[in-house]
Amino acid sequence: MRDDIDLKYFKKHLEERLESITAEQERQKKGTAPVELDQARVGRLSRMDAMQQQAMSQAVARLTDQERQRILSALGRMVSGDYGYCVMCEDEIAEGRLRFDSSVLTCISCAKEADGK
Repeated sequence: MRDDIDLKYFKKHLEERLESITAEQERQKKGTAPVELDQARVGRLSRMDAMQQQAMSQAVARLTDQERQRILSALGRMVSGDYGYCVMCEDEIAEGRLRFDSSVLTCISCAKEADGK
């Protein structure tokens, strides 16, 4: 367990973001509803536009769910005492990096290596 970082700050930040994401996911459910294909009621271009909007909403929902999973994982690492340590090399993650993204899994060195840079 790291004692050089303010775990209460990071926990509060993660919980607030998780709450925000949960509320956003409830709002997004409307945008991912099936597109009606009744040509008598909706023109072809309108249906295509609706399908494009649906695809964009689904992509946003996937990204939001991934962020939600990262946050839940970070909160779990706090409970286990592993928060703030790189999951690849187990070195400490810099506090500045955690402040930028509190759910980050890797230190900057491992992140660069994973990106091939």
